[in-house]
Amino acid sequence: MSQKAFKYRFYPTAEQENLLRRTMGSTRLVYNRALAARTEAWYERQERVGYSETSSMLTDWKKDESLSFLNEVSCVPLQQGLRHLQKAFSNFWAGRAKYPNFKKKRNGGSAEFTKSAFKFRDGQVFLAKCAEALPIRWSRLLPDGVEPSTVTVKLSPAGRWTVSLLVDVEIDPLPISPSRVGIDLGVTSLAVLSTGEKVLNPKGFKAKYRKLRKAQKALSRKQKGSRNRDKARLRVARVHAEIADARKDNLHKLTTRLVRENQTIAVEDLAVKNMVKNRKLSQAISDASWGELVRQLEYKCDWYGRTLVKIDRWFPSSKRCHDCGHVVDKLPLNIRDWVCPSCGEHHDRDINAAKNVLAAGLAVVACGANVRPDKH
Repeated sequence: MSQKAFKYRFYPTAEQENLLRRTMGSTRLVYNRALAARTEAWYERQERVGYSETSSMLTDWKKDESLSFLNEVSCVPLQQGLRHLQKAFSNFWAGRAKYPNFKKKRNGGSAEFTKSAFKFRDGQVFLAKCAEALPIRWSRLLPDGVEPSTVTVKLSPAGRWTVSLLVDVEIDPLPISPSRVGIDLGVTSLAVLSTGEKVLNPKGFKAKYRKLRKAQKALSRKQKGSRNRDKARLRVARVHAEIADARKDNLHKLTTRLVRENQTIAVEDLAVKNMVKNRKLSQAISDASWGELVRQLEYKCDWYGRTLVKIDRWFPSSKRCHDCGHVVDKLPLNIRDWVCPSCGEHHDRDINAAKNVLAAGLAVVACGANVRPDKH
């Protein structure tokens, strides 16, 4: 069984929107108060405050008259917010993420409901303290016989309401394919395949740059705290949403095609976090969204019985001749074609790299070969 989330748009009634906004506001308040308490405890007394302590704090906060509104919403999203904070701190202490930030109202919000806080009846979702079902636009049906284990309601900065239903489903693996592919990720070409195909980068941010710049200029002229500033902020958020939607749609189509056509997929394990520190390339790298592409390949390969191999980032895929194995000393980024000094083979830089990534991936799958810089 695999967990799969189904995401839908919905358009709440005035009563539902009022309740959901109060729920998200309360969840945000509890999260920020708990984060402040944990930060203060660490810096003042060198104490680590965990989930159980913050849960006790929440009980005390509900007894405070100034915070009595916390009792008017479901308690489940409040507890889930504390669990998310605990997970954020776990990732921070493990070195996987930065220190947690305070949540802001202008970034929208979310509320997570577990089974005790919602009902799924006759194909409709009823949230706690809400008499009517959510008016969901069912763009696709849930699999037969499944019930959601978690319902997450989100409000985006652009003002869009979405609901995600997490279900356990049995996903049938795809038929075994004889094809294998290596992928070299880039900026000009989003992905270059070992077959010689180059997938163009749509550059969604660049396509909407002028529209975004105009909206941001208009926002900067509005007086802070005014209604017109709120409208201008919403216009900026909608442009950002258009960019994100186009990027995500393109990545889903590409990764789904790659997984359907190939049994083994090899990619480089790039350090994107370090690469975006390059001021000249940071915008283009972020727009390409390599991390999201690899993430989608990971879970789709896991779903459909494919093999994804990550090649070490230090493997000299571009500088190695895929024909004879010779490695050149230097190969600047501005050189897109080169001739091997050992065998005389002419290479397209990206296609050669993709072929080397595939070869290294097959070696790792076959015998667990080491592809670190010691050239094994």
